[in-house]
Amino acid sequence: MKFMKLGSRPDAFYTANGVRSISSEVRSDLIIQVNETRYLLHKFPLLSKCLKLQRLCSENPESSQLQFLQLPDFPGGSEAFELCAKFCYEITITIGSYNIVSARCAANYLQMTEDFEKGNLVHKLEVFFNSCVLNGWKDCIVTLQTTKRFQSWSEELGITSRCIEAVVSKVRSNPSKVSLSHNHLSQNGDKEDINGSKGWWGEDLSELRMDLYRRIMTSLKSGGKVPANLVGDALKIYTSKWLPKISRNLEMGSGSDSDPSNSNSRMLLESIIMLLPMERNAVSCSFLLKLLKAANILQASSSSRMELARRVASQLDEAKVCDLMIPSISNDSDTIYDLDIVLNIVEQFMLQKQGQQHISLEKRLELDDNGDCDFEERCRSSSELNIRMIKVGRLVDGYLQEIGRDVNVPSSKFIALIEAVPQLARVNHDDLYKAIDIYLKSHPDLNKSERKHLCRSLDCKKLSMEACMHAAQNELLPLRVVVQVLFFEQARAAMADGHLTALPSHIKALLAAKGGAPSPPGSLTTLQAENRWVKSRNPSVSSGRTKPAVDDEDSSSNVKQICSIATRPKRMLFSKLLSMNANNSQNDN
Repeated sequence: MKFMKLGSRPDAFYTANGVRSISSEVRSDLIIQVNETRYLLHKFPLLSKCLKLQRLCSENPESSQLQFLQLPDFPGGSEAFELCAKFCYEITITIGSYNIVSARCAANYLQMTEDFEKGNLVHKLEVFFNSCVLNGWKDCIVTLQTTKRFQSWSEELGITSRCIEAVVSKVRSNPSKVSLSHNHLSQNGDKEDINGSKGWWGEDLSELRMDLYRRIMTSLKSGGKVPANLVGDALKIYTSKWLPKISRNLEMGSGSDSDPSNSNSRMLLESIIMLLPMERNAVSCSFLLKLLKAANILQASSSSRMELARRVASQLDEAKVCDLMIPSISNDSDTIYDLDIVLNIVEQFMLQKQGQQHISLEKRLELDDNGDCDFEERCRSSSELNIRMIKVGRLVDGYLQEIGRDVNVPSSKFIALIEAVPQLARVNHDDLYKAIDIYLKSHPDLNKSERKHLCRSLDCKKLSMEACMHAAQNELLPLRVVVQVLFFEQARAAMADGHLTALPSHIKALLAAKGGAPSPPGSLTTLQAENRWVKSRNPSVSSGRTKPAVDDEDSSSNVKQICSIATRPKRMLFSKLLSMNANNSQNDN
C-alpha cells in the first residue's frame, strides 16, 4: 500500500484538563469545539489555509482575546480535524488509503482549496488519490471500505465512483488471470488461486458492503469482458461470507420476519439473486438450490423465488436429491419439505425440454430443406436432451423416496410428482417402485382407490427380477398390480428358457395388450436394473410418467379371470401362477 507524508515538524499536540493544545511560545487566541473535543489553537496558521474558519471568525468578531468557534457534524470527527490542523502547523502527517477519505472530507469542509492557498491540503490529497490510490488494487478496496462513514461526502466528491471505476478496470484488464488476492499469499510469497476460483478478485470484493459490491458487479456484467462463470464464482464467495448461518438459524427458530438481521439478510439475498449472470451454468445448480432454501427461510419476495426456480429448472439434471430437500415454512402445510416448489421446478424443466425439442425439430426441418443437416449432429442433440430427462427422472424418484417417509405428505402431491415426469424419462421403474413402497408403509390408512391411483404409473415391464419378487409378495400393493407383476415375471422366466412361443395364452394376450414382452434377464438393461435394486439401500433415482400399470376398464379378459380369485391370499396366488407356468412347460416337453 502507498503512503504520503506531509510536513516536517514534530508533533506538539498535547492534552491538559480535557483540552487539546499545542506547545508554542505564542499565546493561543482561538478555541474550536469539534464534537466533544475542545482545541486551544492559534488563528494565524489556521485561518491562512482554512477559508471556512476565516469566514466564521470574520462573521463573529469578539472583543476578548480568545475567540470561540463550534464545528458541528464535522466529517471524520476530532481525528480528521486534528490531521488538518497539524497540516496547517506543518507538523508531519501520514496519509494512506485508510484515512484519505476522512482527510479529504475534512479538508473540503474547511475549504482548504488551491484557490485560497497554493499547495493547500485538498490539492495534495487529490494528487495522491489519483496517482497512488486509484492505481493500487488493495488501496482501492481499503478506500472503498472506509467510505461507509462518509457516504454522502464520498459520493459528492467522486471518491466512491472513481474507486469503483478503477476496480472494474483492473478486473476487466485480465479477469481470468490467477493473480493474487492480497489476503492470500502462499508460503513462498506467490499469489494463490482463491477457493479454486480463477476470479482472484472475488474474495477481496467480498469485503465490501452490498451497495458497493452491487455497483461493481453490475458494471462487470454490463461490460461483457468478464466471463459469466467468473462472476458466478465471485457471487458464491460473497454469499458464503455473508449468508453462512441461515440453515442453523432456522433450526433454532430464529427465522422470524421481524428479526432485523433476517430483514438485512433478505435484502442482501435478493441483491445476490439480481446479480446472477443470465448464462446457463454460470453457477452450479447446487448453489442455486442453496439460494432457494435461503429464500424460503428468509421469506424473500415471490419474484425472487420464482426466478430461482426458473434458473434451477434449466439445470435440474445437475442437482442431487439432498439439494432438493427445501424446508417448508408455509403455515398451510404440515410437510417437512416444500413439495410445491419442487413440483414447480420439475414441471418447468419438462416444459423447457419440450420447447427445446420443438426448436430443435424446426431447425432440423429447415436444415433438411436446405440439404445442410448433419445427421450426427441431430442424433447428438436429441441424445443429450434424452439423457438430461433420464437424469431428472432418477432425481425425482430419489426425492420421492425421501419425502415418502413424511406422514403428512398427501397422496395427491406425491402422485403429482410421479406424473410430472414423462414416460421416456423412466428407463427402469425399480426406484419408483421403492418410493411407492416407502409411501405405502408410511401411510397405512390409504383406501383401495388411493392405492390404485398411486400405482397407476408403475410399469411392471420395467421392474428388475429382484423388484418383481419383492412386489409379488408385497401385501400393501393393490391385487391387480401383484397379478400383473406375476404375469410379466412368468414371461421373463419363459424367455430365459427359450420358450417364449410356449407361453400360456393368457400371458401372450396380456403382453400383446401392453405392447410386447419384457427384456430378458440377460440383457444389459435388466442387469443394470438388478444391480440398482440390490444397491437400493443407497438409492440412485429414476423417474417419468408411464402408461398405467393396470387399467381397470381396458384389462384383458384373461386378467379378469385371474383377478376373480382375489379372495385368496397373495402368496397362494403367487404359488398357483408359478405352478401353472410349470405345467405349461412340462406339456411343451
